[in-house]
Amino acid sequence: MIPGVPTTVLVAPDSFKGTLSAVEVADAIGRGLEAEGRPVDLCPVADGGEGTLDALADAVGGELRTASVTDPLGRPIEAAFSLGDGVAVVETAAASGLGLVDPSERDPIEASTFGTGELILAAIEAGADLVYLGVGGSATTDGGAGAIRAVREGGGLGGARITVLTDVRTPFEHAAKVFGPQKGADEDQVKRLTKRLAGQAGRLTRDPRGVPMTGAAGGLSGGLWAEFGAQLVPGAQFVLDAVDFDRRMRAARAVVTGEGKLDQQSLAGKVVSEVSTRARQAGVPCHAIVGTRELDSFGLRVLDLQAAFEASTPRQISAAARRLAEVL
Repeated sequence: MIPGVPTTVLVAPDSFKGTLSAVEVADAIGRGLEAEGRPVDLCPVADGGEGTLDALADAVGGELRTASVTDPLGRPIEAAFSLGDGVAVVETAAASGLGLVDPSERDPIEASTFGTGELILAAIEAGADLVYLGVGGSATTDGGAGAIRAVREGGGLGGARITVLTDVRTPFEHAAKVFGPQKGADEDQVKRLTKRLAGQAGRLTRDPRGVPMTGAAGGLSGGLWAEFGAQLVPGAQFVLDAVDFDRRMRAARAVVTGEGKLDQQSLAGKVVSEVSTRARQAGVPCHAIVGTRELDSFGLRVLDLQAAFEASTPRQISAAARRLAEVL
């Protein structure tokens, strides 16, 4: 070891959506690196989608609570949120998530964000003055109509504020075209949803069309922005700032990030993009372990990733981390 040169490796992955949480991925990477004698600083992160609640747990504080709400198809479920010192963290995925609906049951037309509105209200009724809402991973393209109705029927926000954490910059009017197919919408349904969103935009208090980030979660972010003045912020940036990523990165010899699929979407707004950009600006080498790599070598250079290993199970991830330790 060279005196004064950092030895710790900062491990900052997103979840492998649908398979492993960010905490599980970070633990697996950490085990592999430590097996090769590399000290680690585990820093699981998120971009507003699944895992945001876990990523912000220590930074925001508070205790985990649950509320009875409805899923995207109106069925009763229990959904978690956190609350501490008047600040709540809520995940759309917990109440209106695609993972709550079996592929055979997906209904992009009828799927509703009503349960997300119920979960926001539950947090406010429990004492939240500020709700951080992660909007990734939804099954819905209702423009937030369900959530708006739930909040209104429940008596409104009562002076509480909503900050939406999003991983996309898509405007309201493009929500169905960009995200509808991921939620099971065919070509005709995408057209129907787009028409429905256009009609809804004209009835909202403010028109969200053309405003960046209003198309997240099938327009949920835009509906909340239009009706309740919700603030829209990039989720990855917010989470990294909240977990003190920059300071921890500067104290590390390298950063290891990761996500389920490394593809073109990774180049803008996602955790890997934000982590690698900050690492490049600080002159800290950045590597990735991902479930699937679809980016070519040019894409890796755009992200300035030194290396990208594929692995999908905890054992494979640990093995990849051991191989990575050899080049750190």
